[in-house]
Amino acid sequence: METIYGNLQGLKSNQIKQLRKLYNERLPGDRLTTPEFAQKLAAISAEIRDPVSVYVNRRGQIIRLGVGTPGQTQIPPLELPRYGAERLSGIRCISTQLKSEIPSESALTAMAIQRLDALVILNITGSGFQKRGGGATGYIQDTYLAHLVPHPEINWTISPPLSLDAISDQDFLDLVDGIEREYERDVANQNVADETDRVLLVGVKTDYVTTQRFNDGLEEIVKLVQTAGGEVLQTVQQKRSKPHPQTVVGEGKIQEIALAAQKIGANLIVFDCNLSPSQGRNLETQIGIRVVDRTEVILDIFAQRAQSGAGKLQVELAQLEYMMPRLTGRGQAMSRQGGGIGTRGPGETKLETERRTIQKRISRLQQDVNQLQAHRSRLRLQRQHHDVPSVALVGYTNAGKSTLLNTLTNSEVYIADQLFATLDPTTRRFQVPASNSGDLRQILLTDTVGFIHELPPPLMDAFRATLEEVTEADALIHLIDLSHPAWHSHIRSVMGILSEMPIAPGPSLIVFNKIDRVDSDRLTQAAEEFPNAVFISASERLSLETLRQRLGQLIAYTVPG
Repeated sequence: METIYGNLQGLKSNQIKQLRKLYNERLPGDRLTTPEFAQKLAAISAEIRDPVSVYVNRRGQIIRLGVGTPGQTQIPPLELPRYGAERLSGIRCISTQLKSEIPSESALTAMAIQRLDALVILNITGSGFQKRGGGATGYIQDTYLAHLVPHPEINWTISPPLSLDAISDQDFLDLVDGIEREYERDVANQNVADETDRVLLVGVKTDYVTTQRFNDGLEEIVKLVQTAGGEVLQTVQQKRSKPHPQTVVGEGKIQEIALAAQKIGANLIVFDCNLSPSQGRNLETQIGIRVVDRTEVILDIFAQRAQSGAGKLQVELAQLEYMMPRLTGRGQAMSRQGGGIGTRGPGETKLETERRTIQKRISRLQQDVNQLQAHRSRLRLQRQHHDVPSVALVGYTNAGKSTLLNTLTNSEVYIADQLFATLDPTTRRFQVPASNSGDLRQILLTDTVGFIHELPPPLMDAFRATLEEVTEADALIHLIDLSHPAWHSHIRSVMGILSEMPIAPGPSLIVFNKIDRVDSDRLTQAAEEFPNAVFISASERLSLETLRQRLGQLIAYTVPG
């Protein structure tokens, strides 16, 4: 039985029967509507005293009918045909309106969200009127035609009031072909590579986040997206006292996000906060575009960066644990095939596997991580048996840890001006002067995974074997990128993560890096706040001898030779 959507309360059975009969109508493929169908629709709408909206595909078949405005009866985005940014949905909407006025903002927004071929508004009279020259009674006073346009300033265009005959004579196929050719040219002129995710970023500022921290977070998520292989084309922001429990942002902002995504041709929405499983599903259902959060972007970067078997093992465990509560609906309502941010790692087949099978895989991976943990513990015991002190390099991601390791030990660890350029811990031998005798003393210097603000819990759990390199080290070098505007926040984030370690790490030496990129005022400020810190430039080899001396003193204090 054909479904009538919208508010049916108060309708009589014969009225519902009349509405259902409309599903049997067939419109010409090259016309928006016919006078006969439009008058029939208007007569029913006048009788029930409510707007009626019908949705017609390009074959002229009515695929959906609802009592209400286009905004109240719209097709959920996930049920629409999946077209690219240069295509329309292949569906047009014909809707009645009880007042004689131009299409409302909500109706036009619904058109844009659904990427409708066109929106036809029929303004009707309450009781009908005699057509000019006599004949049948009519209900339509005037009509409007609206459709989308690929323009940077406007989303749609609206015709002046038209007669029913004029809109019925409109060549529908010619209209749609013209619109889609414009969209094709617009997409062709965009310089983003086909394999690059076209990202719309959404930032939510709550009362407990300062403006500076919020802005720093937006800059960081932009870099995270770029590191993951995406390009942020636009940012949408909203201030709220607290996130909406179902959708993080409000209903009006969701429509704004959907419209912005349509305009720029985004294929991915990234939120700068972490989303609950239900929030992510609700947003994808209402926007119709894949939605990921900050944690998922970080996990995707880790999936790309992991090189060793141990690193890949830990990344897969973290991704599966994160995805487990989010599997409901994904793969059914929205396919994740085709790659992109948030799809790398375990793979599409694992996401579609039954929960029980995935849980078994998680259990197996946890066992493997435990074995990895035990293996690294044995290696650390061997190093301790040989009385070689160990120092771990810790710091915010992209602080320059790998560059410092390469410079101090003449190594060739991979470095790049990217977040999380290296994941796997790398250990190298290094000599520092003994503080009492001046002789050289062998130590082990370990480069660890970079930290980040609110490091996702799945990563903390999965990378516990790697993070133990920090807790088991005799001392730490806390490296800080002094050139970064948010260096204060980076220090707090790293110290916060270190304080959450199950075993308290050893004493740390604070080292400010990249001093060649900062002015004297910032150097003075940092020196006043951290009088015992060391100031270096790993890339320019500045003050490295001072660092070696101070590191030798720290080792002598921590591990007397």
